[in-house]
Amino acid sequence: MSTLTAFRAATGRFLPRMVPHLHKTSSRCVIPISSVSCQHRLMTNGANFIKVEKDDTLKGVSVIKMDNKPVNSLSTPVLMEMANALDKLESDSSCRGVILTSANPGIFSAGLDIFEMYQKSPDQTNHFWKCLQEVWLKLYGSSLVTIAAINGHSPAGGCLMAMSCDYRVMSSGKFTIGLNETLLGIVAPFWFSDTMLNTIGHRQTEKALQLGSLFKVDQALDIGLIDQVAEPDQIMEAAKTEMTKWLKIPDHARILTKQMLRGPTLEKLQTKRDEDVAFFTNFIQKEYIQKSLGMYLESLKKRQK
Repeated sequence: MSTLTAFRAATGRFLPRMVPHLHKTSSRCVIPISSVSCQHRLMTNGANFIKVEKDDTLKGVSVIKMDNKPVNSLSTPVLMEMANALDKLESDSSCRGVILTSANPGIFSAGLDIFEMYQKSPDQTNHFWKCLQEVWLKLYGSSLVTIAAINGHSPAGGCLMAMSCDYRVMSSGKFTIGLNETLLGIVAPFWFSDTMLNTIGHRQTEKALQLGSLFKVDQALDIGLIDQVAEPDQIMEAAKTEMTKWLKIPDHARILTKQMLRGPTLEKLQTKRDEDVAFFTNFIQKEYIQKSLGMYLESLKKRQK
């Protein structure tokens, strides 16, 4: 049995499972990672918006590619597939690292699918938000080394996916990244803001979230929102080169350090999941929010003409 396999068996696969909570198993505490309703649907989903392949040059590394054309919007089916892919990789004892990228260069992910929030029933909205929570908990709390190869624009939910990884390398060019929810009249939930706060610090987060800032590549590098810039045709090589550095660290030491740093943020959502879902559904269905989303969708239609 490898060191990583033994460590996973002893501590649990996801970092949230190592965070103290109400559910105790002997001397170790356990937090349940999955939403039952979302997990059930995951197993029955047959679409193919998330492509997973083993890297042919780095042993123990897989690549997850988002492929929901045209802009990799994070719809409910996409989120369910993403959670399922992360589950499978976490349970694969031979996998030590994951590179998250887009199958459509020029756009990493445009973020949450607005249609999932516009004129939907409370049950539909609840399920969508639970699936988003699920993906964030699995990605931000993964025991694997996670590197985002951001090969295009990455606003809103796309930025959240990137920030949830351990390291971010972004393509050079006229791309932007940031949490711009306020520009749509939406408030980023606390776990979005906590993820950004942990990435770029309190003052930068305070300004960025209130202004809905989208940062150019060089600006994102300056404030630490991304860690590295690479030419578009070199971004995967840059991600792999960085991955080799992280894989040299003993897994148990890296994972425990990651848990120590990210555990409190993960536990904060775990203890407030239902409250967060209820708040989001109530907020997003307010008349003025629905009106704002409708106006945004109309503006998108005009751009496409």
